[in-house]
Amino acid sequence: MATSPAKDIIESIGGAANVVALTHCATRLRFTLKDASGIDQAAVEGIPAVLGAVPQSGDRFQVVIGGAVETVYNEILALPEMKKVGTGESADDIKAAERAKGPRGKFAGLDTFFEVLSDSFRPILGALLGASLFITFMALMATLGVIPAWNAPGVELEPGWAFINLMWQGVFVFLPLMVAYNASKRLGADPWVGFGIMAVVMLPGFSALAASDKAQTVFDGKAAIVSIFGLPLTVTDYSSQVFPPLLMAVVLGLLTKGLKKIIPASVQLIFVPFLSMLVMIPVTAFLIGPIGVFGGAAIGEFLKSINDFSPLIFAIVIPLAYPFMVPLGLHWPLNAVMLLNIQSLGYDFIQGPMGAWNFACFGATAGVLVLAIRAKNSQMKQTATGALAAGLLGGISEPSLYGIHLRFKRIYPRMLVGCLVGGVIIGIGGGVTTNAFVFTSLLTIPAFNNIPLYALAVAASFFTAMILVILSGYLSPEQKAEAAAQLAADTAAEEATHAPVAPVAAPVVAASTAAATAPAAGGTATMVATVLATIGSPVAGIVVPLADVPDPVFSKGIVGLGVGVDPTEDTVYAPAAGKVLVAQPTGHAFGLMLDGGIEMLIHVGIDTVNLAGKGFDVKVKAGDRVEAGTPLVTFDRAVIEEAGYSLVTPVLVTNPKKFGSIDQAASGQVSVGSPLLTVTAK
Repeated sequence: MATSPAKDIIESIGGAANVVALTHCATRLRFTLKDASGIDQAAVEGIPAVLGAVPQSGDRFQVVIGGAVETVYNEILALPEMKKVGTGESADDIKAAERAKGPRGKFAGLDTFFEVLSDSFRPILGALLGASLFITFMALMATLGVIPAWNAPGVELEPGWAFINLMWQGVFVFLPLMVAYNASKRLGADPWVGFGIMAVVMLPGFSALAASDKAQTVFDGKAAIVSIFGLPLTVTDYSSQVFPPLLMAVVLGLLTKGLKKIIPASVQLIFVPFLSMLVMIPVTAFLIGPIGVFGGAAIGEFLKSINDFSPLIFAIVIPLAYPFMVPLGLHWPLNAVMLLNIQSLGYDFIQGPMGAWNFACFGATAGVLVLAIRAKNSQMKQTATGALAAGLLGGISEPSLYGIHLRFKRIYPRMLVGCLVGGVIIGIGGGVTTNAFVFTSLLTIPAFNNIPLYALAVAASFFTAMILVILSGYLSPEQKAEAAAQLAADTAAEEATHAPVAPVAAPVVAASTAAATAPAAGGTATMVATVLATIGSPVAGIVVPLADVPDPVFSKGIVGLGVGVDPTEDTVYAPAAGKVLVAQPTGHAFGLMLDGGIEMLIHVGIDTVNLAGKGFDVKVKAGDRVEAGTPLVTFDRAVIEEAGYSLVTPVLVTNPKKFGSIDQAASGQVSVGSPLLTVTAK
């Protein structure tokens, strides 16, 4: 059974294999099908999200959705079976667009480097997150005095607490094996071969070589040099290291490709792994491993020197840089340095300032959530709620970043202020450190050494960004208009009725009272209806009753109530004062919110969306203020008629349930501004 409107619609029209092309206009999905003869129209119209279905000539088929048409359209394109039909913006599209702005979009090698980093870490983020919460729990217990400082040298824990402390160590001690597996797989090598190569330097027997009488201790006891067949072998602790397995995987990937070119396919299964291990185990142990360990340590020492010189500068730069690094994927090397800091220094100094960025990010999302609730924007409310939960509980910024912030660029400046405030607080306080790699969330605050300072900083980041977003909004003027149009269209779709309009013989003056009498038993009864407004014709032409408009979507009143006008001139004007909610770039449709709350749709011609703007000159855009007589669009009659489309222009009130009646106020010829519709109060 289908589980979404998008899937229901595709199944009801014969499946994705039956779809040749798909587009959409202001209210409906427009399908071109291989075979439309077998579609059950009643079944399509029975789908909750569908307002109506309209078979057309040939194998064209329209599904009327209303204001949510773009959302449903994108959901359809997101279906796996619809990948070859149309395109829609996704988080991956946004990531690619952001990468194109930076160096990753200009240099293929650099882009590949960061993709490998990302793919090496992403599959194990869940394990890292789970382990970080165990570390946070141990830190909290130590802070409360329940156990001694669990990570201090020489401290012995009771067996029960020692066992709990082991729960996180498996992930971090064997992290090089996980990274080796993922990176080798990403680079086209056998991931288990990469795993096995890295495992050699993590064996107890490998570490035991440092205990040899001939071993020479170097780097303040952090490594030892042992002579192996006359060659110097550096023996060090590879647990929690990430640079050695990454470098190993790069060389292994290149070696694997080379071996497959020279070894016959029939024996590759045996000799490619064997020769790979034969070459890569000594290369990793003697060369790649030490380069990765000490090269990474040098990067960490460089960053540490900056932090030691000025914790304030460091604490400001990191949170301000992260909002731009994450979209480009440039944060992955810093994650590797954090892990290396913990392994080599026993603590990390980057994650504290990074927390200021994360909480500013989450605060901006909270601000969007508040505004979405106020605006009754259910889609954004759902997106923001999920992103905020992922952030505050998991420390994961990607749902906020890709789901909201990069789509609405007004958010970034407000979020950066939150980053700055939190960074300044951390810097003035002398910085904060942590003894573990943790995801900066509410749950991991106890993992930092100066809990009050860190908590104050991230709270300041969160609420600064949140308040600024609430005060200034996250939508540009154009996006506000689009959002209002979406809400108005959704409301209209819910309220639309299928009843045709009953024509009224005479026009009524705006804001007047019309009275009619009818005989009744025992006397005369008088019915009084208050006319709220008389709407003038937006175009000169001949009035066409709604039931005679040559499109059942309009003639049945599915979209709204009103009339049609067959134009005799070539310009459409605003019928009254109000605001443009929707101005289709193709010029074929306009949504207006008139002063007084009347929502209108003016649809220039029938099926004219197929002209893709040819013959139309649009004069306004969404968000514009218009007065009665403001030109909306000028069209070329010859272009439309030559294409075979009707010029009949539906003029509809799309929120009729808010009023008593929507009545035709004229017949025959009308000029621009002549009374066309009357709207009465309930």
